[in-house]
Amino acid sequence: MVAQGIGNSVSGLIGGLPVTAVIVRSTANISSGAKTKMSAIFHGILLMVLILAIPGVLNKIPLSCLAAILFLVGYKLAKPAIFVSVYEKGWSQFIPFAVTVLAILFTDLLIGIGIGMAFGLFFVIKTNFQKSIRFTEMNGNYLVQLQKDVSFLNKAPLMKELSKIPNGCQVIINAEKARFIDHDIQEVLNDFILTSMDKNIEVTTEGFRYKLTQTV
Repeated sequence: MVAQGIGNSVSGLIGGLPVTAVIVRSTANISSGAKTKMSAIFHGILLMVLILAIPGVLNKIPLSCLAAILFLVGYKLAKPAIFVSVYEKGWSQFIPFAVTVLAILFTDLLIGIGIGMAFGLFFVIKTNFQKSIRFTEMNGNYLVQLQKDVSFLNKAPLMKELSKIPNGCQVIINAEKARFIDHDIQEVLNDFILTSMDKNIEVTTEGFRYKLTQTV
């Protein structure tokens, strides 16, 4: 309790969220009609008054009653309908969710959350990795779109796709939606432009914040 109080106080002083959000209490407040943070503040004040005024009575509350409340609130937080809802959003949402739940059940809360965060981070990177570069072909003309953050992780797929472009084509490389382009990606594009003359490929660049190598 002391550690949680100190952690929440320090976190709040530097503009952060509470270290422990106490989801059961928040859920109970919302179920009772709470709409503002005042419910949490009132809960804290009421708890402090009761601890100071009637600690003996509080100790007489059967733990089985408290456990029953936790089981009921926990079921509402993880009822089957929620699993179905997350599953319908796709595997990238369902797998981290399911892994987090299972990891918490078979280990403990902190380890389970850590494992869930690792899986979630993997799928975030995987999603961004797939959406960073888009190739479009129409009537022998190619559009290469760089989107969001294009990191060195995209270097190998970019080289592979560029090598598939046949001779005598027109290629547009568009970077208007790219916020960051790694130096390795710039080198790949420069090498492609330099060798495009040998393959009779006409390259046009759009939206770059810097000047790529130009063909002569």
